[in-house]
Amino acid sequence: MHNATWQAALDPVIDQAVAEQRIVGTVVLVAHHGELVYRRAVGLADREAERPMAEDAVFRLASLTKPVVSAAFLALVDGGRLSLDDAVTRWLPDFRPRLPDGSTPEIRLKHLLTHTAGLSYGFLEPPGSAFHAARVSDGLDQPGLGLHENLRRLAQVPLAFRPGEGWRYSLGLDVLAGAIEAATGHALPEVVHQLVGEPLGWRDTGFALRDAARLATPYADDQPVPRRMREADEVIGDPAFPDLKTRFVPSRVFAAGSYPSGGGGMVGTAGEMLAFFESLRSDNGLLLPPAWSRAMRHNQTGALPIDLQGPGWGFGYGGAVLLDPARAQVPHSAGAWQWGGVYGHCWLVDAAQSLTMVTLTNTAIAGMMGRFPDDLRAAIYRRLRG
Repeated sequence: MHNATWQAALDPVIDQAVAEQRIVGTVVLVAHHGELVYRRAVGLADREAERPMAEDAVFRLASLTKPVVSAAFLALVDGGRLSLDDAVTRWLPDFRPRLPDGSTPEIRLKHLLTHTAGLSYGFLEPPGSAFHAARVSDGLDQPGLGLHENLRRLAQVPLAFRPGEGWRYSLGLDVLAGAIEAATGHALPEVVHQLVGEPLGWRDTGFALRDAARLATPYADDQPVPRRMREADEVIGDPAFPDLKTRFVPSRVFAAGSYPSGGGGMVGTAGEMLAFFESLRSDNGLLLPPAWSRAMRHNQTGALPIDLQGPGWGFGYGGAVLLDPARAQVPHSAGAWQWGGVYGHCWLVDAAQSLTMVTLTNTAIAGMMGRFPDDLRAAIYRRLRG
């Protein structure tokens, strides 16, 4: 395939976003039919130091952690170590959050995996909520906080609904990480390295930062240009909801004792994440038997509304699944699987088109949602459809 056509399609979108300073820097990789057809590093990894973005830059991956931990968990399920139907209390006896009426429903591991447990995230909770009163971490702040202390705090917060009866993006993967550690007797980073990192030959992607010199400096949306992220920062995700803010402490990645967040704690490179998603897209069996990699890309939440995506979407394991392109008003094929990362990332797997895209930026939140990722995906599908 002649890559010049991909360059002609995607370069203008990326160049414009950087020139207009909506994003500071990015690495964009696209694979089609198993071939890397587009690869580009643009902009700056550190604006103040004038350090250019490099293709092997290391990023705080935020929610790109979720599909990785989901795949490791499903490998354990396939091996008989855990079950989707296990009660959480089998592995974490003290994790017993209650409904508002005071009753304690049974949460199963599958509820954690699919964000149907009734748990939440701080960035979805208004100021003064029980979530904030309990000082629960979303896994991006509070350096040095341990997992079991965070789960103790989380268990004090009333559930939003009875498990299985709703969908709410949540710390479910952090709770699932606790169950993984209890079931295996190993720390989550070891489990992920053994089941995902080793088969893929990862060198830079994991829960520990190996080369700080390649770490991209994070920036936060601001006017007129993104600001260098502060030591403790709050960023509005949606201008329509100015009270709802994501709390970042970028130095968490350096702090010993910070728990390995199963929902947002990894660092890594675009190339290694592309290899991960390509393995799952192609059902090559390297990480999971094909039935399980297909299950990750299949809707697992029935008709429950996925409020962060809007109509036409369901949710699989680790990302949203497109059910109805017309209702969703997107150019993707039905069955496309995608999500993002709040530090400024987005990814897309469209198995029907044999397509995988990974876009890592150092700009929260513009790199994850809004004009840049929307324009980029639109350009990809224009190129695919000639």
